[in-house]
Amino acid sequence: MLPVGSSKVRTDPGGPQGPGAPRDPNDSRSLPTESGAGYGDLVARWQRLSALDASFLGIETERAHMHVGALVVLEAGPLATADGGVDFATLNRYFEAVIAKLPRYRQKLAWVPGLRHPVWVDDEDFNINYHVRHTALPRPGDERGLKRLAGRIFSHRLDRTRPLWEVWIVEGLTGGRFALISKIHHAMIDGVAGVDLMAALLRGTPDRTLPPAPEPWEPAPPPSSAEMLAAELEHRARGSRTVFDRLRAAARDPRGWWEETKDTAMGLADSLAAGIVPASPTPINPRKIGPHRRFDVWRVDLERVKAVKSALGAKLNDVVLATATGALARFLERRGADVRNLSDFRALVPVSIRKQGEHGSGGNRVAMMLAHLPIEVADPQLCLERVHEVMTHLKTQSRQVESTALIEELSDLTATSLVKQVLRTAGRQRAYNVVITNVPGPPFPLYLLGAPIQEVYPLVPLLENQALGIALFSYAGSLCWGIVGDWQSMPDLYEFVDDLKASFAALEAAAGRDRPVESIA
Repeated sequence: MLPVGSSKVRTDPGGPQGPGAPRDPNDSRSLPTESGAGYGDLVARWQRLSALDASFLGIETERAHMHVGALVVLEAGPLATADGGVDFATLNRYFEAVIAKLPRYRQKLAWVPGLRHPVWVDDEDFNINYHVRHTALPRPGDERGLKRLAGRIFSHRLDRTRPLWEVWIVEGLTGGRFALISKIHHAMIDGVAGVDLMAALLRGTPDRTLPPAPEPWEPAPPPSSAEMLAAELEHRARGSRTVFDRLRAAARDPRGWWEETKDTAMGLADSLAAGIVPASPTPINPRKIGPHRRFDVWRVDLERVKAVKSALGAKLNDVVLATATGALARFLERRGADVRNLSDFRALVPVSIRKQGEHGSGGNRVAMMLAHLPIEVADPQLCLERVHEVMTHLKTQSRQVESTALIEELSDLTATSLVKQVLRTAGRQRAYNVVITNVPGPPFPLYLLGAPIQEVYPLVPLLENQALGIALFSYAGSLCWGIVGDWQSMPDLYEFVDDLKASFAALEAAAGRDRPVESIA
């Protein structure tokens, strides 16, 4: 489980506790039940997916799998067995008890007949043993073997006939450790919802107490085709009435309406235009990727990143993006690209629009920003300054967040395939070269039945013409980078990790905190 690596999250991983951050470690309450985007009082037995949630099903292909996930490394501690393994039976009972409080994780997809909109229904054949899996690394159980296993697990699509999640318990790591590798479909969860889920699964103390065994589960009977169709038609009729009421109000006061909405309308036009004009072609944007994945990681002390931020007068996320920009320039140059001519290299930077009261609701509440990265700028400090200018403009003047949120709202009210078509068009037209997403995690250590969590590396999915994805998660004083690559296009993915280290070292040198590259963990 532990699906903290989604691509749709707030963009300041080192910021103070706020929306999206886990609750206090002493708060043992479980994650609130998700209500979904359902049909009001009309239906209690199933929930409708929002247009954005459904879009991640619609854009998924055999090559581009839309699950998010994480590689989590733990010290075995009290879960270690006498033979050097891990107590899988206890972990399995624990997951079964926790899942009993999370209804979405015992639900599967059904489809409204004719309209083909997805809904969540209880899985009458739910079996925890299908979703919680046990495996081991071959000797010597090192980091290289773990990353290869994660890449293989991330390479397989989730079975749409079952609840859309898996967690793999991996024993055999050196140093008395084990790992969890999670996969959850993006239709179920975004990055902030993943952090909320962590708060339900993990504890802020090394408490080893197992929760009581769950009561026998009685799934709700599935809805009939007629019930689903009637509910969906009613939802769309209400949405159409809402849009009509807004237009009627605008007609009564067109000047006031225009003054209120012109910035968002202009931002919407800019966003749609950016989605049509292709970004610069690069070696990391092949025509089509394959279905298989490589996965690599890097962890850096969060205080070092904050020191660069403070010394150079930028925001923490600016340092992250500048580090990625410098690494991409190094990597692409080695692939033969002339980065001086890549004047329109773009990153998709997702931003959470989840409100305080929406935590624990699951699903996706995000908007997208298209950021032009100054990949042609060789000087690290100047690159950081340009990144800061770009992000400041996007957040304060471009209205991209508001405009993409408007697309999602209108799509959910009426044209439910609108978001899917926008995302498909953006991917087909190469509206951006790479996704870079940050998840703000807890600054304190977490435990799984007394086993300390050491590292958390998130996974972001790839689209068909993107061979590289970058996701970050801040946890207990560390900034953890999860790097995913297409197996065919990125045989040198490990070199990109070295480029990240060199790029950050250059920023540290610019900040007057010079360190040898070799010393970076």
